[in-house]
Amino acid sequence: MIFGIGTDVCDVRRIRAAVQRNGDRFALRVLSDGELKVWRQRGARWPERGLRYLATRFSAKEAFSKAVGLGMRMPMAWRLCEIANLPSGKPVIVLHGDLKEWFEAQGLQAHVTVTDETDYAASFVVVERKMTE
Repeated sequence: MIFGIGTDVCDVRRIRAAVQRNGDRFALRVLSDGELKVWRQRGARWPERGLRYLATRFSAKEAFSKAVGLGMRMPMAWRLCEIANLPSGKPVIVLHGDLKEWFEAQGLQAHVTVTDETDYAASFVVVERKMTE
């Protein structure tokens, strides 16, 4: 059964301005340790690709927070929600700490998709309640 849906569109130019203004501070606040590593690798090779990576992660976390109905209040926290990729490239949501405990206690599972173009990143999240037998 569908628990909630969330979508978000992020202007990559806004993310670029935040990084130019504050350096790594925005990324350090929003990205998990694993995401930070990928962001730095991508940004070192191609800065625009790094910015779009950061924008898609920000967008996906915003969409997830809407889908679970928490917004950005506890137990939802930027760094406790990680957007990773399976070997196939499929994006997945990996939760940590209190957010993971809350999510599992609710019997939920999430599905995410992300996309980006030159100026925009967009995400869509569906959260469903697992069916018990």
